[in-house]
Amino acid sequence: MTTTGTTLVIGATGTTGSRTAARLTVAGHRVRAASRHATRIAGAEPVAFDWYEPATHAAALDGADRVYLVPPPGDFDPAAVMLPFLRRARAAGVRRAVLLSSSAIPEGGPAVGAVHQALPGLFAEWAVLRPSWFMQNVTGAHAHALSIREEGVIRTATGAGRVGFVDAEDIAAVAVRALTDQRAPNADLVLTGPEALSYDDVAAIMTEATGRLVVHRRLSYEQLRDRLTGLIPIRFATMLAAMDQAIAEGSEERLTDTVQRLTGRPPGAFRALLGREMRCGGGDGFGATGGSGPSPERPQGALGRPPSAHL
Repeated sequence: MTTTGTTLVIGATGTTGSRTAARLTVAGHRVRAASRHATRIAGAEPVAFDWYEPATHAAALDGADRVYLVPPPGDFDPAAVMLPFLRRARAAGVRRAVLLSSSAIPEGGPAVGAVHQALPGLFAEWAVLRPSWFMQNVTGAHAHALSIREEGVIRTATGAGRVGFVDAEDIAAVAVRALTDQRAPNADLVLTGPEALSYDDVAAIMTEATGRLVVHRRLSYEQLRDRLTGLIPIRFATMLAAMDQAIAEGSEERLTDTVQRLTGRPPGAFRALLGREMRCGGGDGFGATGGSGPSPERPQGALGRPPSAHL
C-alpha cells in the first residue's frame, strides 16, 4: 500500500462505508467520513453530506484525493445526482474513485450501471465493486432479517437458485485495497463469498447455528411482485421480483477469486459470519445489526432501491 491524502467515504455510517472507514483509519490513512448527520466515527473527520444537497458537497470534497462512493438509496436514477458530483470531484482534485455497485448490474445497466459506465471517462484511477448479495441481509436491518427475527421465515422467488453471498467485511477489505494500492485496479470487480448457497441452504445453516427454526418459503414471481407492490412502488416491485426470478434461473450461481486476489486471504464463509455475529452480539445471530456494524446504508447492494431488495 501507499500513503494517500484524504479519502472521502460517502455512506460512512452504513454497511460497507463504516467498515471501509474503520479499516482505512486503522491503517493510518486520513478519512473524511461523510453522512447525512456528520456522525462521528473514531479516527475520522466527520462531515455532513447529502447527495441531494449540493451545498454539502464542497466541504466534503475539500482536500480529498480519493472517494468511496455509495449511491443514494431508493433512487432509480442515481446518475442524475452522482455524475454532477463526480465532475465536481474531479475538478476539486479527486484522482481516484471507487464505486459500490452490484453483481446484478453490468456496466451501462439500469440504476448505478450508468454511473459505472461513466466512471472510467471521469477518472484515470478507478474501480467498480460489484458484490453479490450481502450475507448481512439475513442478520442486519434488511427485510429478510426482519422476517427471520419476527417469523422465522425467508420469502423469495429464487426457488433453488444459488447465490455467492459475500461478507460485507470482505467488500470493505477490497474497497481499501482499491482505494490505497499504488496502482488502481481500473477494473470491474465482481465479489463473492467462497460458496454458492440457495435460500434453502441459508435457512438450514441458520437453524443449525442458532437453534431457532428458519424456513425458506418459495414464492412465485407474481406472488413476490404483488407482495412487494403493497410496500413499494410497482416499478421497484417488478424489478426486485425479476431479480429473484433471475436467481432461480442461475444468474448468481458463480464464484470469483477477487477477494483472495486483492486481499491475499480467502473470503469469509456464511457459517463463520454467523459465529462471529453470535459472539459479538452475545445472542443468537438474529440481532438488529448482527453485532458487527451499524445499520446499513444499503444492505442490499447498490442498485438504488428500497431495503426490501435481496442484495
